[in-house]
Amino acid sequence: MPNIADQRTHLMLENYIGGKFLPCTKYVDAYDPSVGEVYCKVPDSDKEEVDAAVKAAKEAFPAWSCKSPQERSQVLNKLADLIDAHREEFAQAESKDQGKTLTYARTVDIPRSSYNFRFFASSILHHTTECTQMDHMGCMHYTVRTPVGVAGLISPWNFPLYLLTWKIAPAIAMGNTVVAKPSEMTSVTAWMMCKLLDEAGVPAGVVNVVFGTGPKAGEALVSHPDVPLISFTGSTATAQRITQQSAPYCKRLSMELGGKNPAIVFEDANLDECIPTTVSSSFSNQGEICLCTSRIFVQKGIFNEFLQRFVEAARKWKTGVPLDATANMGALISKEHLEKVKGYVTIAQTEGGKVLCGEGVSSLDLPVKNQTGYFMLPTVITGVADESRCMQEEIFGPVTCVVPFENEEEVIQRANNVKYGLGATVWSRDVGRVHRVAKKLQAGMVWTNCWLIRDLSLPFGGMKFSGVGREGGKDSFEFFTEVKTITIKH
Repeated sequence: MPNIADQRTHLMLENYIGGKFLPCTKYVDAYDPSVGEVYCKVPDSDKEEVDAAVKAAKEAFPAWSCKSPQERSQVLNKLADLIDAHREEFAQAESKDQGKTLTYARTVDIPRSSYNFRFFASSILHHTTECTQMDHMGCMHYTVRTPVGVAGLISPWNFPLYLLTWKIAPAIAMGNTVVAKPSEMTSVTAWMMCKLLDEAGVPAGVVNVVFGTGPKAGEALVSHPDVPLISFTGSTATAQRITQQSAPYCKRLSMELGGKNPAIVFEDANLDECIPTTVSSSFSNQGEICLCTSRIFVQKGIFNEFLQRFVEAARKWKTGVPLDATANMGALISKEHLEKVKGYVTIAQTEGGKVLCGEGVSSLDLPVKNQTGYFMLPTVITGVADESRCMQEEIFGPVTCVVPFENEEEVIQRANNVKYGLGATVWSRDVGRVHRVAKKLQAGMVWTNCWLIRDLSLPFGGMKFSGVGREGGKDSFEFFTEVKTITIKH
């Protein structure tokens, strides 16, 4: 396994098709966000490479889909073992490629990546199907589930291996074969995983990884007639394009998209728990999580106290180089994204907002070699209207807005007053209230007095512009299989 962290020359990735690494004729640059320099060349794949990958997946499908769940489970567990055996190399690579802290990659990204395989290796052994009887007709009905075929999987740049394996694991566990396209900005750990597939016992063609951009490789994949289903995580705008491209083929789609997630803090909230958790939910992974909190509604009676304590905690949330063990945040993904996020802070000021800490207010101390990197301080804004762009649009960076509210009915209406509906958090000691509010919030997931505690067997996904469909134990089982009802007259 290559040591990506010590790479001295440009790393050259290759597509993985039909069990072989294949070079590409064109490449795109990938940057190390902590220094702002090119360090990797990623294949700029097009229709030709996607066609080859789909062909390999299609050829591998009959044999793989005929294997028993137990046989497929053994392969997934072996792949999880191999990822765990190389956990440090994967963590170093993910941190360098994405900009996140090494600590975060070690404790979140890579452990969850291997666990995705373990979870679905177990879950496929426990699914059941339905059976009913109609004695008066002399009939029995039962259902069977079969793999769909070649799955097209498109994963984002914020959790490269974590979210790629969240798609690959259920797809192949159910007996499908896959063509995956990671983000061209963060492709290294996907390439590293491919080096383990043969040793894990994954037959050639079952997992194919084609690197490249959305407009070329992505569009070729979603519009391919032999790819009947697409699982996508990314922006709402890209999802709309995928919907258009796949519509002529009536593909099934699962899409986890953007969010503008509210935290609602009632006067009876335990602020000793709420404030550190809300700082984490706002700024973890540089705020580059679809579930990050970007709107904080605080009841008026505690607004001033909350704001003071929250800003103090945010100032202590350290932005530093990814290898710094004391850093809470690393670098943002790209120069363009950094400029976009900073631009929202400027917009907030023009809309009457006040920046209490972070961008343009506090100073950022970095080593000389990292001063060209894509770093930004945790930024807290107040005084913005609900209709302002910073309260309506997904920023996807370390920026959050804090505003007051009067009562329960009002805050539910305001929290729901965006086009997104992915996640939300509610802070209150009143059990009846948290149940009422959680039920009325337009969000696919609601956490009360906590954030981002996940049970992978339960549905994951959003409402409105935040997505189509759900993934998780039972939901992934249903998405990655076809159901058939069989009736027997006896």
